Amino acid sequence: MDGVAEIAWYCPAGKPNDAFTDCIAFCNLHGDALSLVKQRDILTDKSSVNVVLVPTLEQGDKNSAVISALHKSPKPLIILIADSDGGAVQMKKGKYKMGLNDKSQSDVSEELKTIIGKILSGPHETFQLESMAEVSGVKVDEDDKVCQKGKSAAMKIVDLLQGMDVSKIKDTYLPCQGQLWHEWCKINKELYHLKGNIENEKCKKQRKLMQIRQEQCKVSCSEPMNLFIDSLSSLSSATEKDYFLKWTQILIDALSTEDLCSILQIYDEKWAEVLDLKKKHDKSNLLKRKQIELDEISTQLQSATFGLEHIFREMGQMYEAHASLKKQPERGQTDWSKCPELAAELMISGHPMELMDGDAGHVPLTWISGLLDEVIKKLGDRRVFVLSVLGVQSSGKSTMLNAMFGLQFAVSAGRCTKGAFMQLVEVSEEIKKDFEFDYVLVVDTEGLRALELEGNATLHHDNELATFVVGLGNMTLINIFGENPAEMQDVLQIVVQAFMRMKKIKLSPSCVFVHQNVTDIAATEKNMDGKRRLQEKLDKMAQLAAKEEVCDAECFSDVIAFDVQKDVKYFAQLWEGSPPMAPPNPGYSESVQELKTTILSKAKQSAGITLSQFKSKVHDLWNALMNEQFVFSFRNTLEIAVYRKLEVQYGNWTWTLRSNMLTIENGLHTKIQNGKLDKVELNHLYQESNKTYDEIQKAMTTYFDDDRDKDMLVQWRGRFESKIKEFHNEQVIEVKRKLDEVIQQKNACRKLDDKKTEFENKLLQKSKELAHQLKDKANDEEELKKQFSSVWSDLVRELTADTKPIEDINYEEDQSTVLQELGIEWSLIHESKISGRYKQITEVGDYTHYVSVTKHHNLSDTSQQSQAENRENTKGQGSNLLSTVWRSIKILFKSESSQQITHKQQQLIRSLISDVEKQSLDAIMSKPVATRGYSLTYLPEVANDVKQMVTEFESKRKYALKKEFTVDLLLFVFHRAERWLSESHMKFKGNNDAHSYVESKKMQYYNIFRSFCKGSSSAVVLGQLICDKLKSSTVEAVCNKTAMDFADEMKCNYPAFNGNRSNLEKHVLKSLAEKEDFTGFITYIHHPRKQATAYIREEVEKYISTEQGKGKAQNILKKNVDDINRLVSQALYEATAKVKTHRGDPDMWMEEFSSLLKDKLTFNTICCQNFSDLNSFDFLKEEIEKGLVSIMEELSSLSLDNMKKFRMKPDEILIDQLCDCCWVKCPFCAAVCTNTVNDHNEDHSVPFHRSAAVIGWHGRNTVNLYIEFCTTSIASDGSFYPSHDSEVVIPYKMYRKAGPNFSNWAITPDGSKLEYWKWFVSRFEKELEDHYGLKFQGYGQIPSEWKTHSQEQAIQSLDEMFNP
Repeated sequence: MDGVAEIAWYCPAGKPNDAFTDCIAFCNLHGDALSLVKQRDILTDKSSVNVVLVPTLEQGDKNSAVISALHKSPKPLIILIADSDGGAVQMKKGKYKMGLNDKSQSDVSEELKTIIGKILSGPHETFQLESMAEVSGVKVDEDDKVCQKGKSAAMKIVDLLQGMDVSKIKDTYLPCQGQLWHEWCKINKELYHLKGNIENEKCKKQRKLMQIRQEQCKVSCSEPMNLFIDSLSSLSSATEKDYFLKWTQILIDALSTEDLCSILQIYDEKWAEVLDLKKKHDKSNLLKRKQIELDEISTQLQSATFGLEHIFREMGQMYEAHASLKKQPERGQTDWSKCPELAAELMISGHPMELMDGDAGHVPLTWISGLLDEVIKKLGDRRVFVLSVLGVQSSGKSTMLNAMFGLQFAVSAGRCTKGAFMQLVEVSEEIKKDFEFDYVLVVDTEGLRALELEGNATLHHDNELATFVVGLGNMTLINIFGENPAEMQDVLQIVVQAFMRMKKIKLSPSCVFVHQNVTDIAATEKNMDGKRRLQEKLDKMAQLAAKEEVCDAECFSDVIAFDVQKDVKYFAQLWEGSPPMAPPNPGYSESVQELKTTILSKAKQSAGITLSQFKSKVHDLWNALMNEQFVFSFRNTLEIAVYRKLEVQYGNWTWTLRSNMLTIENGLHTKIQNGKLDKVELNHLYQESNKTYDEIQKAMTTYFDDDRDKDMLVQWRGRFESKIKEFHNEQVIEVKRKLDEVIQQKNACRKLDDKKTEFENKLLQKSKELAHQLKDKANDEEELKKQFSSVWSDLVRELTADTKPIEDINYEEDQSTVLQELGIEWSLIHESKISGRYKQITEVGDYTHYVSVTKHHNLSDTSQQSQAENRENTKGQGSNLLSTVWRSIKILFKSESSQQITHKQQQLIRSLISDVEKQSLDAIMSKPVATRGYSLTYLPEVANDVKQMVTEFESKRKYALKKEFTVDLLLFVFHRAERWLSESHMKFKGNNDAHSYVESKKMQYYNIFRSFCKGSSSAVVLGQLICDKLKSSTVEAVCNKTAMDFADEMKCNYPAFNGNRSNLEKHVLKSLAEKEDFTGFITYIHHPRKQATAYIREEVEKYISTEQGKGKAQNILKKNVDDINRLVSQALYEATAKVKTHRGDPDMWMEEFSSLLKDKLTFNTICCQNFSDLNSFDFLKEEIEKGLVSIMEELSSLSLDNMKKFRMKPDEILIDQLCDCCWVKCPFCAAVCTNTVNDHNEDHSVPFHRSAAVIGWHGRNTVNLYIEFCTTSIASDGSFYPSHDSEVVIPYKMYRKAGPNFSNWAITPDGSKLEYWKWFVSRFEKELEDHYGLKFQGYGQIPSEWKTHSQEQAIQSLDEMFNP
């Protein structure tokens, strides 16, 4: 330590007992001053008073020369002599000596204070620490090149500010963050409280926001800001940047300190005057004038507060303004796009960054997103543990955090953190192994109960801030200062309410209470009592908050996991005594260390969140806070993203199960057709499928246990496990049902199958006999045909003598007969059929032409529409009675054709049509057409049911439906059922009509007959017969397998099909927009499942026709052909080998061959009694192999269209998979829930909603379409009628209280930013008006901004919305 000079400061407290009235710096030189000449000379030269301690003052002493020199110096001198016991003596002016022998330290101290005080009371030299840099030979940090570079850059900025009124610096050089930014925040918040014509009002405000951004762009990039950004960009090393920022802060503080002091002094004087007037109860204008002056000084004080944080805030606003306008920097301009990168580098190096602007009370989301994106780019998407801190103003939060983590949050009374700041703290390598995160992200906040805010603004600000930081944090420290119960109660009420909100939105932060400035933290009993009182207050606050938030909670532990014994910490005072000269309290450091240990132990149990998840949380929480109904408005983007990922996995798991069950079904179906299986047991199906099911269960366990978001996934684990189990059971039961039908059909056809065998045997026998007779005429084709036809006719007559041909359906005639039997005029039926309008009955926009009014009822009854819809109709009316009478008169004399039915009534008619369609098709499809054939009774039965449903519907309405409606509805139902009835009847006919069967075999047996005639051996003819059977069965097997494999290929790799339900929705909408297909849009709007089904079919067709799709399909086909070829070849080889070994006959060979084909091919055994002379099975094998070559060649070149002819079709398989999801519609706009899981427990939701005009929603008693988005409406102050007969209006913000249809929908405000539906409404304005018979006029006028959106922007907005 020798040679080291220490410095200590004395700062007066401004009290009478202060030792000195000015700040004094005491410098102490360690070691022997005689030998430390350089240090001694510097100190004695610079000091105001020199104090020297010597052992003696005798002549000749080695110290005498130094003492003599100091004595001659003009500087005051105090000599302390160790071996002298004399008192303080003034030797001459400014020169003192004092003995120390036999004196206590306090005596010496008092005498020294007196002497120094006396010296300093007169003229004396002052000391400036900066002057040390000028001393030759003294090296200071400021001389370092890196430091000088940083200081030089900072000086350039500060030089521009010199001589300027500090209160005007921000307005002049930092204009983006002032009035413009505050006005932007105000208007942005107003977007959540819209009134009147909501969409048009919203467009105006958004236009104003863009204008403000344009103004910010114009005034941005002031010279100081350009210098600041350029300096950060040009300074290469982190050290240079640190010095630059530190110098900038020091110089800015020096610039503003003097002005701030004078403003504060004026403020104190003015405040004293106001208090004085209040004490006198002076109510004159003087008091008001003084208060106005006080407010003006307060504003001036706010303007004069200027620091580094304001420069970063300006950077943020510059970035936001330019980014929102997508304005690229011009040549020579500062590149604003670099701002986030520069800020990210500083944040990574440990600088705090503003998260919430406390002055504007707003979070600059664009800036924060850009900043965090850059941090992620540089660090990767690291995991962070977010520690939030809440507490009253000036409660020591920042001091505590700085002590705990070595942070740099601004401290000191009167200059508290304004807003919320975040700072990254890296977890050191030695302890990182104990944690699942890489950084601690500390969020420090502006104190609660800030004095600058008053009244309701305080409460709202506190609730907003508390909810925001509590939601962000994995853990929240609640800092309570002192032991004032009232102060504590205010904080607790805010904090408890914030935690309750978190519980309702499924966020679960932990909390620790820090009780600072406690006088006696060692008093255990007192602490226990304090904890008990805290627990009581928390429970009381929980009960109060529960009423406010409409939640059941009796105590605080119902809201959050909390242990009062472990989660409450008591802190000693920071200082021992009164500052500024009080020493730090060692107990404070111990408390900080103990708290740090607690935080880290809790942090070990948390995985934290990734930086990208933190970014999403900031967005979600702030967007929800903008809306008054925080819990209903909160949209947890992170949770939605995790759930969507889970939906994709669920789709993959169910697809694996479905594919496996299709394979099992296919195999068993073949066995049934081969006659090898006549009963399917559930247990057998479970055994067959359990292996795959077990694999899926293991995959689910791995996913839920090991995924990085496992903590969030746990909430859905039980439901998805049970859903998979349900799906597996449903698949097994469905496959059993299908196979039971096949068995039933097989049994129904058994009689014909027996006849087929008999027919084939007789035909072979007759062919053989006839061929023997006609050997000589083998080359005369005409004679052979003539002879064969004669035998064939006789044989067919003989075999079908007792069976009647099954007639085809005459569907058109049956329909007309049924309708006329119902009493419907032929002219109505004919007119509907000719026009074809019945086919479009589900797509009709306006059903008014189907309605006739009865008893002068008003069709325009109250419907589910907003109060705003009436404003044009009620404008200028007198009393309610008069307006009611007038409306009644208008209705009475209105012609029937001019009546306009309401949106709700249109919806009811549309629902009737859907219900009739579904019930009728279900009834038709329940008939055993495939096993027993079509019956004339089916259509009358359905027609009567339809007529009954229409009659029942009319009985509950104030209007009747015209006959034309019933006719069109019946024809529509018949039209929808026609295809299924025809296909089922054809299947029945194919399986049961002997006439059709024998006709189909004529050519095949003519070829066999001709072979016999030409002298072909039994091996050749049998080989030909076998190849004929193999040909049809291999085509069927290959096509079915190819259909399954191709469906799997598309499900796994085709972009529209390889995701969740939302992904399919996006591609459906993209397709509609690209084709600009209005008809398709209308189908999608009213019948989304129908459109999705059509889209899947279209995409499968389109993919097969592309080079890529065709290539993949051909590869799949080739692989399946090769597999079948190997199977048949192996069966041929093994059957032949076995027969030769056992010296078997043709029947044995046939039995073995068919059994080896197992469940892969349908192959009915051929009776070999006509081939008993077969003696060479090798020759038979060769013949079949020859035929097999041509079969396989034909199969390889098979058209992919053949897949449509067989049981398995790729589009149908994909439709079953992709459309087995939720199809519930939004009660406001009919947007379809996009949850992949059918019958899900979560609220219905959709990534975006749409304008009500899309579904024809219009104003009551008007033809004005209603254009509002429900996502905008629920953020407004408007109300709506929940049903057509409701008398009570519900505020949009409370929409969940409107009934069961509304309560299970999660609709969050999104400002209806999506351009897609705005483009649709603008693009098809005329078509929508014609379709619904309504107009875009009045309050339904389309905002001009909507018409600026292009098709390309609309499609692009889908990607942005579905992939946020």
